[in-house]
This record gives sequence, C-alpha cells and structure tokens, in this order.
Amino acid sequence: MNRNPIITCAVTGSGDTVAKHPDLPKSPDEIATAAIEAAKAGAAIVHIHVREPGSGKPSRDVELYRQVVGRIRESDTDVVLNLTTGMGGDLFLGPDDDPLNFTEDTDCVGQMERMQHVEALLPEICSLDCGSFNYMGQNYVFISTPSMLELGAKRLQEIGVKPELEVFEVGQIWFAKHLLEQGLIDSPPLFQICLGIPWGAPATPRVFQTMVDELPDGCNWTGFAISAMEMPIVAQSMLLGGNVRVGLEDNLYLEKGVLATNAQLVERARKIIESLGATVQSPAEARESLGLKAHS
Repeated sequence: MNRNPIITCAVTGSGDTVAKHPDLPKSPDEIATAAIEAAKAGAAIVHIHVREPGSGKPSRDVELYRQVVGRIRESDTDVVLNLTTGMGGDLFLGPDDDPLNFTEDTDCVGQMERMQHVEALLPEICSLDCGSFNYMGQNYVFISTPSMLELGAKRLQEIGVKPELEVFEVGQIWFAKHLLEQGLIDSPPLFQICLGIPWGAPATPRVFQTMVDELPDGCNWTGFAISAMEMPIVAQSMLLGGNVRVGLEDNLYLEKGVLATNAQLVERARKIIESLGATVQSPAEARESLGLKAHS
C-alpha cells in the first residue's frame, strides 16, 4: 500500500464533454483557475489540456497553453505542471471501400508538432501515449507509432521534461520498457495506467493487477479509471502501491446526478486516502519522489 500518494488532477481533457457539464473549464482563465483550486484542495500535479475558449473544442494551440501556464505560474499556488502531448494523433478513416479518404475530424501530425507547447513552456512533466489503439468511434484510431515515441522520448530527455508514460493496455507497457532499455527514459520512470477507455484495458481489479505486475522495478506510477470507476480505482491504486488521479477529464460527477468541480473530486480522493490512514504528498515532495528537473 502507498501510504503517501500523489494526487494528480486532470482538469478538462479533450473529450466531448462540454454539452454534458455547463461549468467544464474551457477558456485559459477557467482552466488555470480550476487547476489552482485543485492544487489548493490537495493535488500536487495538474494535467492540462486546452480548449477553444468559445466552442470548447479541443485544441493544441501553443498560445492557449502559454496563457494557462502563465496564469498558474504567476499565482501564489505551488503545483507541478503536466501538459498533454496527446493532441494530434486522431485518425478517422473513410468508409470501407475508401479507407484512406480520412474524414474532416482527422488531426494527425508528427510527434514534434504534438510537443511544440512543451518545447516552448518546459513543464516538469508531459504525457507520452505509448502506442496506437482503436478508440471510441467506428473508424477512429489513435496514432502513436514506435518511431514517433522514440523521437519524442529522445527530445524530452534532451530538454529535461519527464515523460509520463501513458499505457492503455499491457503491450504498451512492454513498449515503454523497450524505451527504457534503449536509454531514452531517465530513471526513475513514471507510468500512468489508464483504465476503462474504450477500447483499451477495462477497469477491473484483475486487469489492473496484471498491468501493475508488468511494470518495471523501481518505477513510479499512477492508476486511474473513467466515469463511475474513478473513485474505486483511487482506493485500489493506493492498495497496489500507486498514486492516484481524478478530475473532470475522467469523470463529471461527484455522485449520481450531481455534477462535480475539479476541486471537489480532489477533496473526495483525499478523503479516501486519509480514511485509509495515508497522507498526500505536497508538490515539493512529489518533485523529489518523481525525480523532476527544475526549469528556470
């Protein structure tokens, strides 16, 4: 059991959730404010996506990231910044008789373009999705190839940003260990086990245990699940020795029919942690635990 876990809050994500939650953070100011509130509630790390302020559509605009990061850094709240690099991997195939006629929803660019905001802003952590897989939607494939990942890991190592190795199924853990063997990931590595996302690993105790068993010795790791399994996996992740993640990216509700804020979800996770006799790490403690590099 992990008696001193780190809480990460994933503030807004990129999912089609704007119509489902009227107060979902969309503008840079709303996202930064939600991140600061989550930190004050007990999150040591905030995981950041950006959205177009008007429509709420997911974006990878560097200027929007700059505004969010600037607002957080200028506040008096200490928190570790973790920026996504998952945007730009969406491939929507055409019909069966013309699959290369990609639909207008396709946004698939190279790894370096996916990381432009990381290069510009140098957060302490950024995500690195460790493989391609079928995603929600009939002809939707998320693209993250071995060559892309090797290129991305090498560049993150050069600029001193720790990759959070996002793994959605066991084969992706296998590939992440390959990156370690190649010397492209500095020790201690940081993994995130992602559960319940169609069509990756289901959020069941046995699957979760299997994925934890495949992690390399000496790594740091976090587990999370989406929707109604968010809080149960908080407890299981702790019991298996991991850290925890909550937030509106993963789940919109505090309880059935009651929409949540990010801060409320962090408070609920903290209550679970403390009821199990544990205490949460501060941002300073998390930096030391994860071996993060300071940027001027």
